[in-house]
Amino acid sequence: MNKIHNTAVIGKNTIIGSNVEIGPYCVVEDGVKIGNGSILHSSVYMSGETDIGAGNTFFPFCSIGSMPQDLKYQGEKSKLIIGDENIFREHSTVNPGTSGDNMITTVGNSSLFMIGAHIAHDCIIGDKVIMANQATLGGHVQVDNFAVLGGLSAVHQFCRIGKLAMIGGLSAVENDVIPFGLALGNRAKITGVNIVGLKRANYSKDIIREYSNIIDKIFTGGTIASEKEKIKNSNNELIKELLIFLDKSSSRGLCQYDK
Repeated sequence: MNKIHNTAVIGKNTIIGSNVEIGPYCVVEDGVKIGNGSILHSSVYMSGETDIGAGNTFFPFCSIGSMPQDLKYQGEKSKLIIGDENIFREHSTVNPGTSGDNMITTVGNSSLFMIGAHIAHDCIIGDKVIMANQATLGGHVQVDNFAVLGGLSAVHQFCRIGKLAMIGGLSAVENDVIPFGLALGNRAKITGVNIVGLKRANYSKDIIREYSNIIDKIFTGGTIASEKEKIKNSNNELIKELLIFLDKSSSRGLCQYDK
């Protein structure tokens, strides 16, 4: 049974699943879809072609699906798709896509977006991502599974953040961050491998050590192409993930290495 406060404003063409809670002074505009078991605490605003999965939680003053902050946006109908079991803390903002990309912003499952986190238009967010307080993504950014963005960090538009990468607080990222990398600083650089995150993910010391050595060679040895050739048959799953990342097209190039 749904619990909808009598001060909430619900649009005509919304689709609301079962066991949904919508708190005081929330506004859910026409066309929004909310999955089973989701909770909107007070004063949450949702609009646009927004499709929200099951079990999501939105804290006060979230703005979900409002028009993109892109001067090229002309009101075209674009979408925001959010998966299951995500938590959006106070003042989090998520914008839909634009005609400058695939018209869709996508958020996966089981992620945590802390106070003031911002996901801009056309971003693609994986599963189990953490964006700490005030972390900000420009448009068209891709963030892979298990990545962590520290508080007040900012990512330039079109950048890619690899799987289980860690972005330090206050960092300004203007290039792609490799999977399992640790990036820090204003105009962030790779300072090593996210060893703590890899240990927590139960990767062995040998796998982590081999990956760390490969990263050293790639960035300090010959060309990236020549080093990729040497490791293309590796059985190390971290290295396999790295090769997949490096083979994909990039608009921004790689973060520089400064170990």
